[in-house]
Parts: sequence; structure tokens; C-alpha cells
Amino acid sequence: MQFNLEFFLCLLCFSIDDVPLFYAAKKNSVGCINNLLRYASTNIFERGGLGETALHIAVMNDNLEAAVALMDGAPELINEPMTSELFQGLTPLHIAVINQNISLVQHLISRGADVSTPRATGLYFKKRIRGLIYYGEHILSFAACTGNKKIISMLLIAGASTRSQDYQGNTVLHILILQPNQETACQTIDLIMAHDQETDHSVPLDMVPNLRGLTPFKLAAKRGNVVVFQHLVNKRRVFQGSLGPWTSNLYDLTEIDSWADNKSVLEVVVSSRHSEVRNKEEVTDKRGGYWRFLLFVYLLYISIFTACCMFRPLKPIPANYSKPDNDKTIYIQKRLNESYVTYGDHVRMGGEIISVVGAVAMLLLEIPDILRVGAKRYFGQTALGGPFHVILIIYGCLVVLLCVFRLCEVQDELTPMAACLVLGWCNVMFFARGFEMLGPLVIVVQKMLFGDMLKFACLMMVVLMGFATAAWMFDMTQDPTGLPDYSTYPITIFTEFEVDVLFINLPVDETILSPPIAYIVNVSYNVVGAFFMLNLLATMMGDTQEKVDRAKDEFWRTQVVATILMLERRLPRRLVPRLGIHGLGYGLKDCWYLRADNRNDEAVEKMRQYIKASKDCGGKKQELEKRLASGVPVTGSKKSSRFNKDTLTGWDMIHQNLFDFLVIEGAGSRRSRLTHRPGD
Repeated sequence: MQFNLEFFLCLLCFSIDDVPLFYAAKKNSVGCINNLLRYASTNIFERGGLGETALHIAVMNDNLEAAVALMDGAPELINEPMTSELFQGLTPLHIAVINQNISLVQHLISRGADVSTPRATGLYFKKRIRGLIYYGEHILSFAACTGNKKIISMLLIAGASTRSQDYQGNTVLHILILQPNQETACQTIDLIMAHDQETDHSVPLDMVPNLRGLTPFKLAAKRGNVVVFQHLVNKRRVFQGSLGPWTSNLYDLTEIDSWADNKSVLEVVVSSRHSEVRNKEEVTDKRGGYWRFLLFVYLLYISIFTACCMFRPLKPIPANYSKPDNDKTIYIQKRLNESYVTYGDHVRMGGEIISVVGAVAMLLLEIPDILRVGAKRYFGQTALGGPFHVILIIYGCLVVLLCVFRLCEVQDELTPMAACLVLGWCNVMFFARGFEMLGPLVIVVQKMLFGDMLKFACLMMVVLMGFATAAWMFDMTQDPTGLPDYSTYPITIFTEFEVDVLFINLPVDETILSPPIAYIVNVSYNVVGAFFMLNLLATMMGDTQEKVDRAKDEFWRTQVVATILMLERRLPRRLVPRLGIHGLGYGLKDCWYLRADNRNDEAVEKMRQYIKASKDCGGKKQELEKRLASGVPVTGSKKSSRFNKDTLTGWDMIHQNLFDFLVIEGAGSRRSRLTHRPGD
């Protein structure tokens, strides 16, 4: 629903000028206000075009004297909300807070303004696409979005609740994460959480979920708000000790680790559309045998299925078998009672049982993830392996259909069997994603196949149908034996397709008398179909490869993490060791922590900078010598080298120490890690 804000503002101006009390409040005329309030005919509850009262108008215009006069003369207006659909529930205190008028806020609170109950539920304040602002509904969230610490403190002292939630279940911390000023949001979060910790709550404020099940911590990860996310990680840090340049901290893994949370931060990050957080993750599979084992199991399975197809039960055609003259069939499928007689048939039956059981298991394992994530996101999101899940489900259904065909003695096994073989072997790419050598290439193939090829297929279908039908208008009047490539309409379409993809040349018989329009159609099709369309496809694929090459490693890392999380979710908990150390052993709360050790040695850091500088100088010297030898003129560079000392803190330290933990723990560790890339 679209709103014409200018229309409402004009309506507000006209209503103000028509009502004397409104006009006096706008002009900050205290004398007029007092005189009007003395008359019994003055309606203090009169409202304008937007459902505003005179006090709303005075506060909107920051007219302190007029507002105080109205509050003293008509205290009933202090908690009166606006009633229009656009600004429903907006009180004078909401307006004073968002305008950061400290004096008005003090006067309103001192005169009994409610700081907790009012909720601005108008459409103007809803979180929506193209919405101008989203400050939540409660007065405290309005104040938090301004970042004015004095007003926030005044509201908290007056009894504003830090646990209030809007229609989406968002607390004030959720709303702060969605604001553009991240530094101010971090400072405001500290102030509000410090006040919230003074009261006894079973769940910390930063772990209160909204209606979508996202806590502020998870929402920061989903929205790509790296500054607030890092800040919340640091707030959960427990300092353990220091020794010279060495420091040791413990980081709370609650909501981060996927072991005890079905919607962990790791899963939120890989499913997020914001690349800011995904740029922070790097996956290194120290357990390369893990992916090799999965690939080996699937290759063994699909090889068994392939062998069963190759040695399927066939027999020579009987003597009384009728077939067309152009049918060269010499073998047909055996009946069910003839298919399992010999020892080789029994061996094949074992492979067929493995194939069917494996297909049913694949289908059953897909159902929980579809229900948990949702079909649209599960099949449509690349990071979750959407196209491969479609291939896997179709393959499983076709294998079950093959089993039904075999039991019902249906002779047409060839069609689903061929489709199963193609889909089954294509699904090997799903497991190849786990290898650094093949993973990024699979991303490129996936983007081109399900992006450019689908678009090209739609365009080609339009061109193909038009030209094939035009050609058939002439060929349908000719002898089919004279033009075998155009004997029927389906064969004509297939022939035109072969010409389009340059498999064959255009089959034209010059000995047959043809009308001029037939030659015009053939020439036009060669230009449009075989030349223009293929060059268009090459251009599309080139652009896609250029785009994907910049971020294919990022996409690959995201897919590997998503795949590992999915596979670990399907395994029993006893087979997946938990990461980190238990807090009770260190006198902390009952949760799991990751130890993060950091060494900040200035001498070592300076030595690394000197080594890097010498390498850079050596490289520049070699480049200069090459350019001088080739006669290329050398110009001065305006760039200057600058070295920054990178210190690992917070989430970065978790990344680094998670890698160390994987190396040390070996078989008892997880299969993935997150590590911070320098410069991010």
C-alpha cells in the first residue's frame, strides 16, 4: 500500500490553520492557549486530519512554552495517541523523544507521561520495503535509535521496560541492529544491557528471540552487521589470564555452535543474503578424508546402480515378435519370473535392493530439512545446494518408479532408467564441492547451468518453434521419403535444434523444387538461430563467469559449511563430538566455551613487517629491471606503503583458535572452521 505523504502533510497544515487551538500551539502563543482553554466551547480533544491533538502539534514544532501551557491546562492530552491509520498510537512523548528535545521529555515524564504502554503501530512505522524509518513501537526503542544517552537514561529511570517487543517480536536490541549507525548502536546496547542486568531475568536480553526465532546475536549475523556482531561476541568474552605478550580468553559458544542449536549462527550466516558476514568466513577441511569417504560411498552406490542397469534382465526377441520395419530391436525385457533365476541374477538382485533402499533413504533424509527450512528456500538457495536437492529427489523417485515397473512387468524401463543414470552421476558434483580443487568449478557450472542455460533455453524455444513450424509448412506437402530429416513435425523440430547448436549443417536437397519462402526461412534461421543465438549464449556465459570468478571462493566456502551442517544434523549426536570446553570446569556457567589464545609481541610484528617490506621492494626492483630491459618508460608511483598491526580480538580470535583446535584435536574435532582474513 502506497501513501502520499505530501497529501497528509498538506491536510495537517489545513487542519492546523482551521482550528484556533491548533494554530496557537503551532505559533507557540501561550496567551492565546490560556485564553482558549478558559472557554467551555473549546474542545481540547479536537483532532486534525492525522488524528493529532494540539499537544502533538506543539511538540512537533518544539514549542516548549505552548506544550507546557497545554499540559498544565489540559493534562488529559499528555497520554493521548494519534488516531490516524498512518500514525496510529503516536504520543507526544514519542515525538519529543525522536526530536531529542530533552526539556520536553523532562516535562512530559514529570507530568505523568506513560513510558512503557504506548505503542506507535501506524503504517508509517511498520518495517516494510521502501519504508523510511523503523524505530519499533515503544518509546524506549525510539530513544535508542536516536542514540541520545540522556533521554534513554531518563526513560529507564522512569520505568521503561527493556523487554518490550513490537508486532514482529523485536526488542530494542533487534531494532538497534537494523539501524545504519553501528557505532552508536553498540554504545546504546551497552547502556541498555547494563540497566537490564540490574534486574533478575532467566534469559539475557541479547538472547531473547523475535517471532522468527532470531536473537539479536543471530540477527546481526543475518543482516551482515559485522560491527554489532563483533561487539556482542566481545561482551561474552571471559578473560582467563595473561603472561607477557600472551593472553587467554574464553568465548561463549552459545548460539554459535550448531551442536545444541538447530538454528545456530553458522547456519544463519550461510543462509544470509548479505555478503558482509560471508566474507568473514573461510572453510578449511582439515579432515579431507571426511569428504573422500562420502564421495567414495556415493560412487560405490551409483556404480552398483549402474552395473544393475547394464546387466538388466534381457532376452532375445521371440520369433512371433512384431515390430516396424525401421525397428532394429533384438532384445526385450524378461518377465518377472524369468529375471531372477541364475546366480548372476541373484547378485544383481542384491545390487537392486541396495539401489532402492539407498534411494528411499535419500528421500526420507530430505523431508526433515524441507520441513525445517521451507521448500522455497531449500530448493531455491544456492548455498543450501538447492539444484542438487532437486536432482536427488527426482532421482530417488525415479528409482522407486523403476522398482514398481519391474514388479508390474512394465516393458518401458528404458526411459526412467536412462534419466536415473544421468541424474545419479550428475549428483556426484554435490560431493565434489567439498574439495578445494573442484568446489569452485562446481559453483561456476552450477551458475551457468541453472542461470544462463535456462534463459537461453527459453529464448531458443521461441526461435525454434517459429522457424520449425515455418519450415514444416512446406515440408508437410512433400514426400517423407524424399526429406527424411523433415518427415514429421517432431523430427523437423529436432533437426532444427541440431542445426541451432551446430551439430549438423542445414539439410537442404537442392534437387527438390522449393518455393522462395523456404530459402528465406532457412537463411534467416541460420543467421538468427545458429549465429546470433549461440553468440548470445557465449556472451551470457562469459559475463557470468567473470562475475562468479570474483566470488566463487566465497560461494564455495558457504556451500561447504552449509553441507557440513546439514550432514552433521543427520548424524546421531554421539557421533558428532562437541566443540570447546565446558564452563563448569572453570567455575563459569553451564555452557561451552572456546579458548582463544593470542600473542601480541611487538618485536615479532615489526620483524614481519620488515620481511614483508623487503619482499615488496625486491619484487618492485625485479619489475623495474624488466621494464628497463624492455624499453618501457618508468613513472613514479604515488602510492605509499603503510603497515597496520593486526590484533585478533573477539570473533577474529574465535576464528583463529577454532583452526588451532581443529589441528590439535584431529579425529575428535569438527570438519569446518571459520577464520578471519586479514584486511576484512
